[in-house]
Amino acid sequence: MSIKELAQHLNVSIGTVSRALNGRADVNPETRKRVLAAAEAMGYVANQSGRSLRQGTTNVIGFTIETNVETKSQGDTFFMSVFDGVQAVFARHKLDLVVLPCSSEDDPFDHVRRVVSRQFADGLIISATQRIDPRIDFLIERGIPFVTLGRSQSGGEHSWIDMDFDSVATGAVARLVARGHRRIALANTASGINLSYIFEDSYRRALAEHGIAYDPDIVIRGEITERGGYAICDKLLALPDRPTAVVLVNESLAIGIYRRLHDAGLMPGRDMAIIGLRQSPQARFLSPTLTCHRLSLHDVGVELAQSLLATMPAYKDLYPQGVVQKIWPMELVPGESDPPLQP
Repeated sequence: MSIKELAQHLNVSIGTVSRALNGRADVNPETRKRVLAAAEAMGYVANQSGRSLRQGTTNVIGFTIETNVETKSQGDTFFMSVFDGVQAVFARHKLDLVVLPCSSEDDPFDHVRRVVSRQFADGLIISATQRIDPRIDFLIERGIPFVTLGRSQSGGEHSWIDMDFDSVATGAVARLVARGHRRIALANTASGINLSYIFEDSYRRALAEHGIAYDPDIVIRGEITERGGYAICDKLLALPDRPTAVVLVNESLAIGIYRRLHDAGLMPGRDMAIIGLRQSPQARFLSPTLTCHRLSLHDVGVELAQSLLATMPAYKDLYPQGVVQKIWPMELVPGESDPPLQP
């Protein structure tokens, strides 16, 4: 279908259809809705090469991820599910999702600046947010539509979706305390992303609420991989007063922790209670079953996509929610890895 045929179907001018499809402000909002709805229903696809040259648009959305050892270890089980949700929304609007990996040897800020300078995409989804993240300030300053997977202290009113790490950490501590544990360790990431700060801050508050002193010796930071879990558990076992329980910032650590306990002749759950973050495919095969949390990453991806489109002139009338700042709930899935402390 051509733009001329679309205009004839709607009984409006070709210019009106063109301006509506390109998000021009001089189009009546109701007309824009009619044009976008008809374009989607009738399968209209713009001549992308000509449109890109004329308007500087690409119909491409970029999703930045950092390809360090941690994302490589969990990328298939986390990001692919998020991508699926994102593309489910973008497909309605003939938008394409392009993954933009940032190498561990590259600077994430430089990576985003290059993407913006090359006009590679119409909008961006940013992941692995830092507590202070210059990418966010840069994108706001340049007026680039974006949404972040993760909170940050940078930027003003921008859209983000994040997991409820606060409730996971505080709930895990409360569950372990109720089961008799007082010496509760935290296995955290050493990467410096903002979730590590959120998780540890909530863990410390939860300990204080239960009258337990914070002990930095049992907060171990490491690589969020199976190998990292093994190394973290090794450090915990070497302590003269080893913890009876540990809360994990990522479920990938559980595999290494289970292995290290078995190598020491100890039993996960019985000799050290363990609570993981997310119910991943790997975690389902652990024995004893891992107590962890459930969420729909596909739905997270849908929310990310809709939140981004709400910031883009061509789509904001279809997604009128404005700035979205949402903490995504996570549901506890009880397992066998955190039984009551044996006397």
